[in-house]
Amino acid sequence: MQRVLKRIIVNADDFGRHVLINRAVERGVHGGVLRSATLMPGGAAFDDAVLLAQRIPALGVGIHLTLVNGTPVLPPAEIPSLVMAEGVFYDDHNAFAVRLLRGQVNLDEVRAELAAQLRRVETAGIRPTHADSHQHMHVLPGVIDIVLDLCTAAAIPAMRAPRAPLFAGAFGGVGQLVGRAGLSVLARRAAVMARRRGIRTPDRFAGIVAGEAVDTRVLTEIVRASVDGVTEVMMHPGTDNAVLIPACLWDHDFEAELRAVCAPEVHDAFRAAGAEPVNFRVFMGGESA
Repeated sequence: MQRVLKRIIVNADDFGRHVLINRAVERGVHGGVLRSATLMPGGAAFDDAVLLAQRIPALGVGIHLTLVNGTPVLPPAEIPSLVMAEGVFYDDHNAFAVRLLRGQVNLDEVRAELAAQLRRVETAGIRPTHADSHQHMHVLPGVIDIVLDLCTAAAIPAMRAPRAPLFAGAFGGVGQLVGRAGLSVLARRAAVMARRRGIRTPDRFAGIVAGEAVDTRVLTEIVRASVDGVTEVMMHPGTDNAVLIPACLWDHDFEAELRAVCAPEVHDAFRAAGAEPVNFRVFMGGESA
């Protein structure tokens, strides 16, 4: 039997954030090419996601470390530099990054919160296949060191390195290009640091960072253009935009991404490319097709 050289990890971020995201993950595994998801420790549907993961052994589950746009695991009083007056994280990556650069983020609090998030996932019986983060906060200076320490201690074998293509998707202006370039630099640095710790990263990263949907056309093109090695495709599928857009405070086409992971055209593209849908267990000495 010919060995498969092209392996594509289609990963659903925000697993556990909302039950309608969880339902999309379930449909994406049973009827599509989804084989991986990252679990949001402070998500409102965390317990539902854990039960779902236990029912679907083909699904590899990582940890979606969260420092923005979500709810902490620790009491807000224990991490005052990370939360707003309402006791939730700051709204987005820009707010966090600015505070970090100004020295307003206490990295000891970051370590405590991320360690608590990892404990919650492990206590639920999930052995994380990999680590990534909400809005890619894990690659920021200072934060990456903490994340790698936690991954090493927990024997998490792999981590996302979101090396973003500069010109993928719709052009969002010079600011978008600068943001993508900065993210790519930080992601490459994070990947080098991870390798020094024996933590693997996929060879390539796809999925549009600026927030546009990875629809059927985009996902098909990614698969057709795949080369030997491991490629991660970041996705955010969901079953109902009308519910998820206000719930997640994000104007995103969740439904288009669910259609994409289940689309016959995408299945055909995998077969034509000789590619295999897998999860991050490929870095644990095993694989799940």
